Amino acid sequence: MKKNEPSKIRNIAIVGHGKSGKTSLAEAMLFSGKATDRLCRVDNGESVLDWEPEEKDRRMTIMSGFHHVTWKKCAVNIIDTPGDSNFVADTFNSLQVVDAAVLVIDAASGVQVITEKIWQVLKSRKIPTVIFVNKLDRENTDFYAILDNIKNSLGVSLTPVTIPIGKESGFGGVVDLVKMKGLRFASDDSGALSEGDIPADMSGRVDELRQQLIENIAESDESLLEKYLEGGELSVDEISATMTTGIKDTSLVGVLCGCAVKNHGVQPLLDFIVQYFPSPVDRAELEVLDPKTGEPRTVAISEGGPLLAYVFKTIADPYAGKLTLFRVFSGELAADSTVYNATRDTKEKVGNILRIEGKNQSAIDAAVAGDIVAVAKLKETSTGDTFCEPGSAVKFKGITHPRPVTSYAVMAKTRADEDKMASSLHRLMEEDPTLLLEKNEATKEFVLSGVGQVHIDVTAQRLKRKFGVEIEMKLPKIAYKETIKGKTRIQGKHKKQSGGRGQFADTWIEIEPLPSGGGFEFVDKIVGGAIPRNYIPAVEKGIANQMVEGILAGYPIVDVRVSLVDGGYHDVDSSDMAFQIAGSKGFKAGFVQCNPILLEPIMLVEVTVPDDLTGDVMGDVNSRRGRVLGMEQGVGGQMVRALVPQSEMLTYSAELTSMTSGRGMFTMQFDHYEELPHNLAEKVIAASQKEEK
Repeated sequence: MKKNEPSKIRNIAIVGHGKSGKTSLAEAMLFSGKATDRLCRVDNGESVLDWEPEEKDRRMTIMSGFHHVTWKKCAVNIIDTPGDSNFVADTFNSLQVVDAAVLVIDAASGVQVITEKIWQVLKSRKIPTVIFVNKLDRENTDFYAILDNIKNSLGVSLTPVTIPIGKESGFGGVVDLVKMKGLRFASDDSGALSEGDIPADMSGRVDELRQQLIENIAESDESLLEKYLEGGELSVDEISATMTTGIKDTSLVGVLCGCAVKNHGVQPLLDFIVQYFPSPVDRAELEVLDPKTGEPRTVAISEGGPLLAYVFKTIADPYAGKLTLFRVFSGELAADSTVYNATRDTKEKVGNILRIEGKNQSAIDAAVAGDIVAVAKLKETSTGDTFCEPGSAVKFKGITHPRPVTSYAVMAKTRADEDKMASSLHRLMEEDPTLLLEKNEATKEFVLSGVGQVHIDVTAQRLKRKFGVEIEMKLPKIAYKETIKGKTRIQGKHKKQSGGRGQFADTWIEIEPLPSGGGFEFVDKIVGGAIPRNYIPAVEKGIANQMVEGILAGYPIVDVRVSLVDGGYHDVDSSDMAFQIAGSKGFKAGFVQCNPILLEPIMLVEVTVPDDLTGDVMGDVNSRRGRVLGMEQGVGGQMVRALVPQSEMLTYSAELTSMTSGRGMFTMQFDHYEELPHNLAEKVIAASQKEEK
């Protein structure tokens, strides 16, 4: 396949809240550009982009899908991104390698939580964006009400480019406000348009919005503003040229409309993308990091410059091996060559360079500036790595994802899968940075954590399908800790005689609490040689080992000071082991005299919900023994901040989804430990004793 010309490339991400019709829009683009021979539909499992079995089963995008279409001699690289809160992190990864975005908004639902989250990222990264108001054929849709909804929710000034002719089931075309033409849709799904006059009954609305378009454009160019204020007419060429500049510098946000599943309004959107969105050569420089200092700096990029590429995604395939996806920002990379990975200071052998086309790939001779491509079976490279020329080492700034909030203890269903489970999960973690697998040393469990319940369920399905590993999941044990509130002085003595050399060690210790976070402190107060110096470390070791095992309920003991104050020994029968046992015995007996308690982990929780659900969420937090710290306006509604025991949050992801009909989101991270109430501590201790028996 021949190389692309960088100036003719458009790299776009299709983004928005789940179920807004992003994949349907991408499929319509592919069909309009003849990349597919029919208009594929998501609702019947035919989608080219949502091809994974889990996506087909759930009728939703789980991983970003990739394809390309040729439109008016331009290569449009399309990334169809997830819009569900469980998988939107993949969207943010994809936004690092595109030059523009299409933000899809459901005309019936309007701006939703994920819409606002994505908009904040688009705005912060200054990504040129056009809004596509979708599903205008639905009942109870009002394009002009949605415009107000977008303005108020996103706080953005809009420039409508096309507006609908007719509404709901009568939606039959659009008015192009730049060319001032009426465009009627064909009765089939071909996407064809017939040009005609603007309906007479729309003249007032058209004049008003045309005036708004002219004013927005004129305000971004002083010479045009002067001409406009003097009563001059702006030509289509002047409007188009100034709009191109405004879209590229993000001072203008265009709005188009249509119905993706019927391929209505998609061709004007493709025209807009080709005409107004920037190409890779429009970016002359890029902010990167110095790999030694970590400080940001700017580097020049061009199609003829040195190679600079960013690895933004990894796909694990049990048969083809690892597939590494990257965007070339500068220079060129040929197939069957060697590339330098600056992040890992290593060289990688590159075989075939592949363009991703849904679940298929096609090989190309070389990747040029602007190409989004893949390479198979790289050994060292991972997501977030940078390719560049040796000697010009730079690296891209990585993206930080929120810590996963839903966790399950996992174990292989069969003994044969035990060895494969961890390695297979780590391969899935390579392609999904929001997954986390940890061994909890306190509970001895493998804990798999993800963004939400659906995320974990999908991971288990993919683990079975891709690697043949089935896992069992249960709620994880809470990593309680044990400590004391009182103090004591006690003897720990070990004496054993069984013929021949015996065992003898005598210790006196003082046990007292330390402030929270104090850990373990051992103090040697032996004077006069009551215990020889060489045996004192053994006493400390015996106590430390007992602290790891716990005493009340088998959880680690923390925040304790133990002072060795006196003791005795035998010239023949004393040994390191005897003093370890004596220290352990004394500590175990003394611990229960010091008002022992259990500590539970407390999480800092931030829940974002629409304003009308704030009261419900606060009431629910209180019912979970939580303490509300405050409330503030967040992205997507009110953000409630609270401290909640971890034991009360194990199933919160699913419960919040149910409580808010999927409109709520939350983040959670460990904050501190607190004393577990006595009645609950008794239950934990009883359960531990039962399990031990």
